[in-house]
Amino acid sequence: MKRMFNVFFLCLSVCFMVFFVNAASADTSKRDIPLIAAASSIKFALDDVIQKFTSDTGLRVNVSYGSSGNLVSQIRHGAPFQLFLSADEFYVSELKQQGLIQGEGQVYAIGKLALVASKTSPLPLDESLKGVKDFIRSGQLARFAIANPKHAPYGERAQALLKRFGLWNNIQPHLVLGENVSQAAQFVLTGAVQGGIVALSLTISPQFKKEIEYVVLPMDSYPPLKQSMALLNNADTTARLFYQYVLSPKAQSIFQHYGFAQVGTL
Repeated sequence: MKRMFNVFFLCLSVCFMVFFVNAASADTSKRDIPLIAAASSIKFALDDVIQKFTSDTGLRVNVSYGSSGNLVSQIRHGAPFQLFLSADEFYVSELKQQGLIQGEGQVYAIGKLALVASKTSPLPLDESLKGVKDFIRSGQLARFAIANPKHAPYGERAQALLKRFGLWNNIQPHLVLGENVSQAAQFVLTGAVQGGIVALSLTISPQFKKEIEYVVLPMDSYPPLKQSMALLNNADTTARLFYQYVLSPKAQSIFQHYGFAQVGTL
């Protein structure tokens, strides 16, 4: 009886050992998946790129989306990102000056702005923003969304465009600022605002396309959105492979599908 008890106890101990080893292995595996910081303007495009990358290589990456400025702040404070995909070159250059990235960074896409409104909004859309101007003059414009120019490159470019068309001072009382360009687009989608200026890549995604209308705004009416990426100093092999994959023809065709201009067109 004692012998049977000892055998039972031994088997039980082995089972517990296997369980904890497997659990620890799974936890380690999860920790080994590199975490990427990415501008919200590329969410739908990058989700497709990641899916294709995993299908082609069997490797996985996790991604956290936000405004470029806020993501940089997280990186400075020790967030465990291994790759940063910004909405412009400025923030990558800033990280370079602080010694937090490898190399100089690389432009991976050229972003575009779009004037958008829900299909139920009365705001007329046109490339010259004449409809927006008329709405302001007639007192019909109540709320208009852009990303916060202080830390979102698409918001900063929207501000520059509105200034160029002579609308900035008059539209400021009506502005609703998104924490990032994705949130600004959500304001338009839900009808919380009558219109807005957001990333073209968000407006042509399946999630938005059925509910909103848009016009592409002239690229010469705002400073170029050269979206740049860089590997952080702690980047592992998978992060490096994904960095290269973003520049591959497969990934670049996905970015172009979502309205980004081809790298080298400026």
